[in-house]
This record gives sequence, C-alpha cells and structure tokens, in this order.
Amino acid sequence: MFKIITQDGEARLGQIETKNGIVETPSYVVVGTNGYIRPLEPEDIPKTDTQIVISNTYHLWQTLGEGGLNEFPGLHDFMGWKGLIMTDSGGFQVFSLGAARETNTGKVADKNHRQNPSATREQRELSSRRMAESQVRITDSGVYFTNEAGEEIYLDAELSMKIQEQLGADIVLAFDEPSSPNHDRAYTQKAMERTHAWATRSLAAKVSAQKIYGIIQGGHFEDLRKASAEFIGQLPFDGFAIGGSFGSSFGSEKTNTFQEISWVTPFLPADKPRHLLGIGRIEDIFEAVERGIDTMDCVIPTREARHGAIWAKDGRFDILKGKFTSDDTPLVEGCECFTCQEEGTTKQKLYELFKFKNPEAGRLATIHNIFFFNDLMRQVREAIQDHRFQKFKKEYLRK
Repeated sequence: MFKIITQDGEARLGQIETKNGIVETPSYVVVGTNGYIRPLEPEDIPKTDTQIVISNTYHLWQTLGEGGLNEFPGLHDFMGWKGLIMTDSGGFQVFSLGAARETNTGKVADKNHRQNPSATREQRELSSRRMAESQVRITDSGVYFTNEAGEEIYLDAELSMKIQEQLGADIVLAFDEPSSPNHDRAYTQKAMERTHAWATRSLAAKVSAQKIYGIIQGGHFEDLRKASAEFIGQLPFDGFAIGGSFGSSFGSEKTNTFQEISWVTPFLPADKPRHLLGIGRIEDIFEAVERGIDTMDCVIPTREARHGAIWAKDGRFDILKGKFTSDDTPLVEGCECFTCQEEGTTKQKLYELFKFKNPEAGRLATIHNIFFFNDLMRQVREAIQDHRFQKFKKEYLRK
C-alpha cells in the first residue's frame, strides 16, 4: 500500500496505492464532510489537483440514515470522483459534540483554556455559538449521541466499521475517543485506553478489503502519547493517524503540537503511512512533514475560501476588504490555478462576486485555495526529492 521513494532527514517522499489510484506523498487531504467539497461540482475537483478527500462518517450516517446507507452507491459514485477517499470513524464528534461544547474548546487550546487565539473571526463566532451542554454520553462499549430530535443514538467500533464499509472509502479509520486539551491526566489515560480497546474491536469488525488506520491518542502527556503509539503501532493496521487535541493546558504554541508528533513517530512502523488529523496551516505543513508525516487534512482551504480568505505565497488576504473594489490586478500573481488562469479572475471581480453573494465567488475562491495548498505540497515533494527540504522550508516561511 505504501512505499518510501526517498527521505530528506525525517521528511519522506512516498506513494500510497489503492485500487483507485496512487497518492504522491506528502499530500494534503481535502475535507468533503458530507461526501462533497463545498461548493464545488464533481468536474471542479480535478482543477484543484486534489489527490485524496476525507469525508465524515458521523454526518453521513445522520444524513443518510439506515435506509439511505443500505442503498448508498458509495462515495466515489456519489461524488462523481474516482480518486482516493478516506472516512473518519465518527470519533471526532465524540469530542466536538461533547467536551468541546462544554468548554468552548477547539483542537488547540491556550494555557487558560480559552479559544485558540489564532482562530479566524468566523471560527471564534462559530465556537461561541456552539458552546452548550454536551451531546454525548461515553461508555466503555461505545458512545450515545443526542440527535436533533432529542433522541439518543448509539455508535461503537462495530457500527462505525459497518457504516464506513457502506460508504465505500478506500481508507477507513478505527473508532476512537479524542480527549480535550482541558482533560486531566486521569481522564486522558482513560480515553486513550478506550481508544486502544476500540482499535482492537475495529480491526476485528472490519470485513471489507478497505485499508484501515489506527489512531494514536494520549493528549499532551508524553508518556501517554508514547504508550499509545507503541500499542497502536504494534497492531496490524495499514497506516496510522495522530489524533486528539493539540496544544494543551501548558500552552497553545504550535511547538507543542509538533513535539507531540516527535514523541509518536519513533514507535510507528516506518513502512506504513502516517496521517495528521485536522491540522494544516502553512507552517503546520512544514513542521509535520519535517517529522515524518505523510498526509494531513484540514478545513482551512475550503472554509476560509467560502468567506473570502485567499491564500498566496506572501500571505493570506481578505478579498472582502474595500481596497479591492477597483483592483483589476490578478487574484494571485503567477498562480496557475483554473481561477487565476482560465477564468482570469481579478481581485475586483472576486470582490464583486462576494459582495453580490454570487455562488461563483465561493466556487472560484475554493478552487484557488485548494490548488494553492496542493501546489505547495507538490513543491514540498520536489524539495524532498532534491534533498533540499530544510532550505525550501526556511525560504518559504521567510516570506
């Protein structure tokens, strides 16, 4: 399934292969929560140079229901895309609908347990609206969620594997319990032990030919992270994902996140792929790849595009600012994406599309942003191939 072509330090140039093709790694995994990438059409996906998409098991389960899942054609047909697809296990919703709601906490918390200070305005507003009582009840056997109708619904390792088989992704994830950065050591260890038990059950329950990744937990505690990596790393998974919350009660500096990765990777088999769950800003990409991460997923390219945030080599800018009202320069000078090249989109044009709430605004911005991140990964792969990754990292981040 996975082979390493070359390494530059710990940075790995490799390939993940399944029946639906090959992914060149390191690679960005684009988020398509409900089985599609908002607000793109299937024919738009190739324009972004996307190699792999991740969809959300919990949300698709709730949207389709049991009857819909039984008749579901599979994500590839549903998306109209034949590239590689991952599905998470539903485990992240154990955190996002549980501890995250109770404490208004994201994946990265600051030392005072407040919201991530680097979050966008939209993310801060969304987080504030979501702060409420937990909608989950966790047991050793599985998790009870309270749905919109106020009814409890049950999800465990066995059902998660069944749903992911019905969804038909190439790569599925074991069911897990991500801990909050606000959880103490005792609870973090308990969540980790549940994750280990559910990992074993996930492996036993999987009857499909899909590839399966185990998930490492342990929060911000070094010994727990190492213990989790050692336990999960010895199980017969096809690959591994590093999950849970990052940052911690001792600070939200990104160095903590990357330190946690460094604790984990020495315990993972070198010949299997490593995925970082839910982290993917530009500096994250370089730091993760430097520590041996092969793939990572994040909503940044798509979510921010829909709200007018455009990514470029010299930084991120807000196309909704008034200074772009009459700016007829290219959206991003030198960009080779469909939006900038074939559509010839200027800053003024995109500003006006957003101003008048034209759906083309989000589409063109999303195509550009996804292409930007995928193109950055292409450059990262070339740098590893040429054994100049550290030089490329320093030059790029200096900008």
